[in-house]
Amino acid sequence: MMHQTKPIKRNKALQPVSREHHQGLLLCWKIRQGLKKNITPERMKTYADWFYKAYLLPHFEIEEKYLFPILGHEHELIIKATAQHRRLTRLFTDQTHLGKSLSFIEEELETHIRFEERVLFNLIQETATTNQLKDIKKHHIEVPFVENETDQFWE
Repeated sequence: MMHQTKPIKRNKALQPVSREHHQGLLLCWKIRQGLKKNITPERMKTYADWFYKAYLLPHFEIEEKYLFPILGHEHELIIKATAQHRRLTRLFTDQTHLGKSLSFIEEELETHIRFEERVLFNLIQETATTNQLKDIKKHHIEVPFVENETDQFWE
């Protein structure tokens, strides 16, 4: 018998942040496709840089400013998530070892998103007060994802 995992019922205030995670997972998939197709690291890095500046940095900022304080900066899961943000920032901003950085980004971004979705956000959702959830909703304006079609190397 297969073990069935129930989908997580995400609070409305956290749904937009969760939806952004989907785009992050798609970035990982795009990098994997590029690696399989032997696309030059420079081409993939140009796209990854665009994604990082346009979507990932603002996403990290929302999490660090409005979600993480709900558990407190001393909480072990927040320390872990913040360290992952810093590591991902280093990988995205590394301009010297592009191929290696892209491989690490692909692995670590996916691991980070899975951790936030399966562990961290569940705890934040259980812990947050109604006012804290309203605050997240008020400050996080969901921006629809608009693909950068300049070079769709993964197709």
